[in-house]
Amino acid sequence: CSRWGAGGRAGQTPRLSRARGSHPCSVPGPRGVGVGLGLTPCLCPRRNRAEGKVLETVGMFEAPKQHGKYETGQLFLHSVFGYRGIVLFPWQARLYDRDVTSPVQDKSENAAGHGSKEVKGKTHTYYQVLIDARDCPHISQRSQTEAVTFLANHDDSRALYAIPGLDYVSHEDILPYSSTDQVPIQHELFERFLIYDQTKVPPFVARDTLCAWQEKNHPWLELSDVHRETTDNIRVTVIPFYMGMREAQNSHVYWWRYCIRLENLDNEVVQLRERHWRIFSLSGTLETVRGRGVVGREPVLSKEQPAFQYSSHVSLQASSGHMWGTFRFEKPDGSHFDVRIPPFSLESNKDEKTPPSGLHW
Repeated sequence: CSRWGAGGRAGQTPRLSRARGSHPCSVPGPRGVGVGLGLTPCLCPRRNRAEGKVLETVGMFEAPKQHGKYETGQLFLHSVFGYRGIVLFPWQARLYDRDVTSPVQDKSENAAGHGSKEVKGKTHTYYQVLIDARDCPHISQRSQTEAVTFLANHDDSRALYAIPGLDYVSHEDILPYSSTDQVPIQHELFERFLIYDQTKVPPFVARDTLCAWQEKNHPWLELSDVHRETTDNIRVTVIPFYMGMREAQNSHVYWWRYCIRLENLDNEVVQLRERHWRIFSLSGTLETVRGRGVVGREPVLSKEQPAFQYSSHVSLQASSGHMWGTFRFEKPDGSHFDVRIPPFSLESNKDEKTPPSGLHW
């Protein structure tokens, strides 16, 4: 069933439509049909028509940017998870892609004795975005919609503050579109952060509250490093975020959040069964963590739903460290194989600032 699609006649800008009350179950993307004239027409099944569901126009597809970056206020569809969103602001990150081989592969041993090849980072654009709340229930089984968490500025050092409906999106994940709707995204922060201005392109511009929020929480929102590696057609992407330090029992405890996306680049159905982590701290400790699945789930990656994204947290009694490991997947025939999690550093911000106090202006 393809409920997202392009309507209109030949030579016209493709129209983005969806079946009212339905979910974005299939989105044309980089690994599927190309964006533009190759978009598949939107089909509304007979059963949906019988239930009174009709297609409604969401907006008009735009050509994806091959160069440059998207501006604040750009509407888009996520090419992998299919939700509607809007760009808040861009980040320039260093992407360490272990799938890209260089002419000379240097072997090195890190402090924990984990052998790895030296990988040079390249600059890549990511975006902080708002997710349309209407799409959150439909993507909850594939992607967490509370992708940003803070250490709350309370006496309780265990308190975490979650901001729902925020995500970090890479440049190639964005399928841009335009809309004449002055409130095209349903999110409690949309009208706090953005205002409609028909003289601008895109016509949604940042309010002072968005600029103040970004400046205030910059150390905890900043995306600086992205790590990626593919094993047996399963790509693992890791983005670590420093969350701050807490004092507990006369010692300092440093916290990080890490966001992981698992993508199946093949047609064979696989299921994640186990995780195996190694966590090294600058204090000299090496911890091993094993368990079933991730965040209480054992996601299935298929051609129809090739990706799963989640966030988790880790704490160290040192200001830095690193993590690496493997995910164990199961094939339909019952056999298993291990997928490498690329090593990534856990670094604290040198210029420690006051922890964020949540969404208060």
